[in-house]
Amino acid sequence: MTATRAVEARAAWLLAATFLIAVAGLIYELIAATLSSYLLGDSVRQFSLVIGIFLSAMGVGAWLSRFVTRAFSGFVWAQILLGVVGGFMAPVLFLNYAWMGHVALPLYATLIAIGILSGMEIPLIARVLEEIGALKFRFENVLSADYVGALVASLAFPLFVIPHLGLMSASLAFGGLNLAVAGLSLLVFREWATRMQVAVWALAFVATLGALVLSERLVSVTEAELFEDDIILSEATPYQQITVTRYRDRVRLFLDHSIQFDSLDERRYHEPLVHPAMALAPRRANVLILGGGDGMAVRELLRYHGVQAVTLVDLDPRVTALFRDHDELAVLSANALRDARVTVVNEDAWKFLERDTRVYDVVIIDLPDPKNIALSRLYTRQFYGLLAERLSGQGVFVTQAGSPFFARQAFWSVVETIESSRNPQKPGQGLHTVPYHSYVPSFGQWGFVLAAFEPISDRKIELPDGLSYLNNDVWRAAQVFGEDIDRIKADVNTLQSHALIGYYLDGWDYWFR
Repeated sequence: MTATRAVEARAAWLLAATFLIAVAGLIYELIAATLSSYLLGDSVRQFSLVIGIFLSAMGVGAWLSRFVTRAFSGFVWAQILLGVVGGFMAPVLFLNYAWMGHVALPLYATLIAIGILSGMEIPLIARVLEEIGALKFRFENVLSADYVGALVASLAFPLFVIPHLGLMSASLAFGGLNLAVAGLSLLVFREWATRMQVAVWALAFVATLGALVLSERLVSVTEAELFEDDIILSEATPYQQITVTRYRDRVRLFLDHSIQFDSLDERRYHEPLVHPAMALAPRRANVLILGGGDGMAVRELLRYHGVQAVTLVDLDPRVTALFRDHDELAVLSANALRDARVTVVNEDAWKFLERDTRVYDVVIIDLPDPKNIALSRLYTRQFYGLLAERLSGQGVFVTQAGSPFFARQAFWSVVETIESSRNPQKPGQGLHTVPYHSYVPSFGQWGFVLAAFEPISDRKIELPDGLSYLNNDVWRAAQVFGEDIDRIKADVNTLQSHALIGYYLDGWDYWFR
């Protein structure tokens, strides 16, 4: 091979390496952002912090690269360190969270280290290209390869990486990618390689491959520390981490490590959620459920003979598929999602209401807590106004509204928001509400808000047979709030203000952080 051909081949490899390390770098950033939202909550805040810290650290790394006297050696060491630090980021953070209960400091420290190392890459590659005499080298070619790599990573992360690898395996796999880049660079530029670089690279590569092979066991060890019971299912979807645990005949569902139900006491949640609205509605032929992909609320709805059609809207198709098709999970809802009257729609609740034109007699809102903007928008005045357009003239809707004890102001903000929402039957007026609560051992004191166009009569309600918790005495008591959870001033939650997120996070942080 002529000298010119050799230079061109090396230049081509460095541009290819730029593409590969750009993919790995952005994947690390996305893993860190996802981990922080899983373990620290408030995805918008965490993603914003992660992006800001990562980009700032990259700037520091680009500045520090000027002090690297040997560009190729610096590039190889950066790749080896990125392979180790980035590759073991998810395993270390998950294990730290499981054993120590804290993750913020190691997460941001790791993120800064990855950002600095990533920021050094392009300046060092540009210098190596100049040193080998790549006459056709143009800096914009390096940037183009970097940007294309970032695009590929951003598309691959939700579509391939999370569904097929999961966070822990993905972290190790892309650590292996950085190490592969380092190894091939040592081969291509072997006259510049040192024995120490080769030895450290080989040790890091073997350790990463070994950890990748054992990643499932690492996941099991971590989850065994995080969850008290046996893990019967753990799966990452593009929307969330799904974990189902079991101890004897007790089954619990966790989404993003937050408990959603415990089969031991879930009826203390689902019976108050569903039955007051169903019992007070004059008609209940056509019912809509937003959320509730586990089918428990549907099970309670189907106790009423007048129900002709139930539409369940849940964002994550994997959740509804599991609780419909998995026999051990489907039995928890008495196979409700297999009932011919039930139609499952996997779509965002807001988008569904925008495109749907049907009118419903009862709407049950069983959505996750408003811990971020994506969820908070489903608790806004605008959302409830949209929902009111889909409610029949004498229709009733109910929403779970969080804990009036742990997040008192958040609960009453939901009440204020519904009462301020547009009443299409009485222009200029809001909706009428009945706030109430139930004690659920898994969650604590939990609140709900019933709403309608007209004042809801305080009358005895007709309940179906077979309930294990709710009766008329419980229903009357549920509407009484003690002094420490009674109504307090709270702002309306809107798309502009999102006051609810602050109330929610402040309330739970006060008790548990």
